[in-house]
Amino acid sequence: MVRDGGVAALTEAQRRADDATYQEVDCRSALNRVKGMPFDWTLNPYRGCTHACHYCYARRYHTQFELNASDEFASVILVKRNFVDVLRRELNRPSWRRDQVAVGTATDPYQPIEGHYRLTRRTLEALAEARNPTGLVTKGPMIVRDRDVLADLTRVADCTIYMSVPTVDDDAWRTLEPGTAHPIQRLRAVRELAGAGLNVGVLMAPIVPGFSSSRAKIERTVKAIADHGAQFVGCNVMYLQDGTRAHFMEFVEREFPAMRPGLERLYGRKYPPDAYVREIKAMVGTLQARYGVARRRRDRAPDAAAESTAAAAPEQVGFRWDP
Repeated sequence: MVRDGGVAALTEAQRRADDATYQEVDCRSALNRVKGMPFDWTLNPYRGCTHACHYCYARRYHTQFELNASDEFASVILVKRNFVDVLRRELNRPSWRRDQVAVGTATDPYQPIEGHYRLTRRTLEALAEARNPTGLVTKGPMIVRDRDVLADLTRVADCTIYMSVPTVDDDAWRTLEPGTAHPIQRLRAVRELAGAGLNVGVLMAPIVPGFSSSRAKIERTVKAIADHGAQFVGCNVMYLQDGTRAHFMEFVEREFPAMRPGLERLYGRKYPPDAYVREIKAMVGTLQARYGVARRRRDRAPDAAAESTAAAAPEQVGFRWDP
């Protein structure tokens, strides 16, 4: 219905405590098989996200429902009301082999509406009952509410929590992530989860060229992450796929028009040049060593040699500005 009619088909959509519209829908499956990722299965109780991060790669998924990747991604949220019941059935199938699942890959599981629906909490309860290995990524400090369930899951299966904190710079945060909690609030959640004995680290992802890519901003971020007790740090540079690319470039043209030519040159493809990415990762690696915070496991190879060298500034590949 939504796929065919777009916003016009959402006849029962309701407003809650914010400006978004929430439509309850029924899903046919909860576990989603993916390819080309570090994991094979994902879980997303919601579709769309009021965090409204301009760089979010998941914006393009909204177009599958005839919803646009710009305003409607952040203002029209689909709530899968039967999600947990469907998940329990899938986890109980004899054919299910307890493969690791990733929660929150296409929309944040702790965006504010989770306080009302509690779908993420009940999802974690189902995963704990099934003793299923789990990874969870979020920008939402609300996750501390569920530290008891996460502790239960950690006792019976592998559970890793990834808090997304691309930068602690106030200007970059306000500009790029208008609906999110302050980065320091997120890092306080990391400290609390680590204090509860959970395996929690930080993803500096994405580092956005021109907004959060200067050495000074990256160093402040790595230091803050280390100061808050994160057990590991991972990083990546922004990439732009269809849907997300159009939205991001329109945002830049509207708010920072002088920056668009440089970004267009840097992003001739979905990804920036390999040399640029290596220099950013080398910079982060050097700072991780300085402040004593580990790389996340999948970051330790094959780029360990590059990351252990002294980092050159990204300006050497022709990208000089960072407001």
